[in-house]
This record gives sequence, structure tokens and C-alpha cells, in this order.
Amino acid sequence: MQNIVFNTSEGLKLNIKQVVYEIINFIKQDPRRNYKITIGTDSELLSNLNADFVTAVVIHRIGNGGRYFWRRIEQGKFYNLRDRIINEVMISLDLSKKILSEFKNFLKNEELKDCRWEFEIHIDVGERGETKSIIQEVVGMVRAYEFSAITKPQSYAASNIADRHI
Repeated sequence: MQNIVFNTSEGLKLNIKQVVYEIINFIKQDPRRNYKITIGTDSELLSNLNADFVTAVVIHRIGNGGRYFWRRIEQGKFYNLRDRIINEVMISLDLSKKILSEFKNFLKNEELKDCRWEFEIHIDVGERGETKSIIQEVVGMVRAYEFSAITKPQSYAASNIADRHI
């Protein structure tokens, strides 16, 4: 888990524990507010059929800004959009389990046990376009892991933030 490296807007490199620590510090600045932690992945097919995947981790202080962290990985060949979207979701699910576990560990030992937060996975699929045929499949994957699944146009972590770093 330590070898997963995220970037910040300031150009810092952080591992998962450090990202969670930054999220906790952000919440500590105003613990009475409501927060939403979202994870979303977007991808782009490269010329050699390999795909570039960017994942964003967002902490949103509802009604008052937020911060995000992102990482890029290149993976093997993808011959169709469905397989690439499913891989995006699997990357988000895997990372979500790790981040949520770390987050809960921090909360056990912190004064933020009573903070109000939600956790969502944002999926880069929508009712319009090529991805509409797989919405139910990928939303079902996310719900099977007992996470909340958000699709376009509300899936900003995948559709906007991760997409910005492709």
C-alpha cells in the first residue's frame, strides 16, 4: 500500500496513509461540517492499445470547497470500451477499500469519531453516449461492495477531476 503514489495540486507525492492524513486534517479544520469522500477513475486509450488510468480521491466540504489527490498508471492492452470501463471501476473499488480502511483507522484514534461524512465511487458512464449499455453492470459492481455509485453527470471525481489529468 505504501508504493501507491498520489500527486497533490502543489506537486507533492503522497502515499495512501499520507492522503488519508491530509483528508483528516482537512476535516479537522471544520469538523462540524458535512463531508463527502469520492473516488473516481478515468482512462484514455493510447496508440499502442495500452490504456492510461487516472484516479482521483476527493474530499469535499459540502458547500465550502475541497481538495483532491490523483495518480496515473498505465496498464496493458484494452481492445474495447467495456473492458476499459470495468477496469476503471475495479481500480476505484480496490483503492476505495484501502482508503476507507485507513480512514476508519484514523477515526478510531481521533477526536473526529462523530464527524459526518459520506463515501462515494464516481463512475465515468452515463445515459448518453457509448457507455449507457453498461451502466447497470458497473453500478451493480460498486453496490456489490456496498459503496454508493454515482454516474454522469454527477460523477465529477471521474468525469472532471481525473479526466483533467489524462
